[in-house]
Parts: sequence; C-alpha cells; structure tokens
Amino acid sequence: MDSILFSIEGGVGFITLNRPDKYNAFNREMALRMQEVLDDCATNAAVRCVFITGAGKAFCSGQDLAEVVDPNGPGMNRILSEHFNPIVSRITRMEKPVVAAVNGVAAGAGANIALCCDIVIAAETASFIQAFSAIGLIPDSGGTFTLPRLIGWQKATALMMLGDKITAAEAERMGMIYKYFTAETFEQEAKAIARKLAAMPTKALGLIKLGLRWSSTHTFKEQLENEDKLQQRAASTADFKEGVRAFMEKRKPDFKGE
Repeated sequence: MDSILFSIEGGVGFITLNRPDKYNAFNREMALRMQEVLDDCATNAAVRCVFITGAGKAFCSGQDLAEVVDPNGPGMNRILSEHFNPIVSRITRMEKPVVAAVNGVAAGAGANIALCCDIVIAAETASFIQAFSAIGLIPDSGGTFTLPRLIGWQKATALMMLGDKITAAEAERMGMIYKYFTAETFEQEAKAIARKLAAMPTKALGLIKLGLRWSSTHTFKEQLENEDKLQQRAASTADFKEGVRAFMEKRKPDFKGE
C-alpha cells in the first residue's frame, strides 16, 4: 500500500498521508516519498494549489516511534535533517498555496507539518497536540518558530510544555488555524477552498508567501522595499494583466497561473 497517495484534479494536487493503521505516522519511506511528491507539486504547472490530508481517523501522529527504537533505523540524528526538515522547508518555500485539511488528530511533527501550511482547515472532531514533552523531546518540524507566531509566546510555551490537547474550535479561536467545519461538511468545504485557490493568480499567491516569509527577518523599512520588488514581479505576470482587463470589462477573470 502506498504511504502517500497523490492525484491532480482541477489544478489541485491532492496529497493523502496513507498509513491509517499507524495514524499516518511517518517512517523513512513515507518521509522520502512525501518530499518527492512535494517536489513534483512545486515544478508541475498543472498543480496550482496543494491539498494535504490524512487517511482514516488521523491527520498525522508524527514520527513512527517503532522506527526510532529500531537499531537499524535512521536514528534521531537523521530523522529531522533527512525527514521532517526537508518536508516543512518544501511546504514553506513552495511558491504555491498549500492547504492542510486536518481530518483528525495532528500530533507532534504531524501538528507542525499542518501548521506550516498556508491555510489550515480542520474538521470539528480534529485536535492538535504538541506531544513532544511527554516523551522527553522538544517540538520540531518548525514548531518552535511557527506556533508562537500564530498564537503568541505565552500560549505556545504552555502548549509545548504541558502538551495540552487543543480542539478544532479552540484552535480557531486562538488563531492557530483558519477555520473548522462540521464533520459532515468538512471535506466539501476544505476542497472548495483549495479549488478556489487553484483558480486564482498562482504567481501572486506565491509572492504573498515569499513576502510573509521575508517579514520575519526584515525591518519595516526593508519590508517596504521588499514589497516594492515583489509587486513589480506580480505586475509583470499575465494574470495581473488579465485581472485588470477583467475589472475594466466588468467580468470574472480567467487566471491561468502565469
């Protein structure tokens, strides 16, 4: 059984984490395959939005601990540098929108993979757990960077140290995720958001991601200059020209992601 399912429909690259019997925990094979699929999404012009979800009851429970204790396994000295860091780096650097559709529990690295995505949507029954401290570890996969920027230093510290289980409703309320939906409407609503993004000006969305990423390491003055540079790039795209024409002609734009 493939650990990662992948298909392209209507401009959306659908990625499904597919080890449901292990709550979609990552082992080495799955992590390396995920990197390959993300690379394909980044370079394939047919993909204008990426949609990541999990099979079965969970989104992702993080690292498969059976691999950690396996004497023939990759070991903790390789799991981050070769598995999770490349995954979250690909997601954050990809100049296309990435949607996390959290269908169930997202724990440990699974939570932080979801939270590094551009738009995080959850089912009402989903939950988020920074599960690291319970086994004597620290949050990884970008969690110490991402979570405090989403919900603030005090909340992030408490959740990381105490390992509280956060419901989808709580996550939305504290700004950890964009929205949650009922179990009955979750899949339909999540896919609708991805399809909307896939029909938008892809290059502009990618430049929005780049501008946001730069903002964490630049001063306000520098960011004004960065915005100017990015805006010139956006203004040179075919989609910008189409957007202006559509506005002037009072019609819906037909963006091509170019």
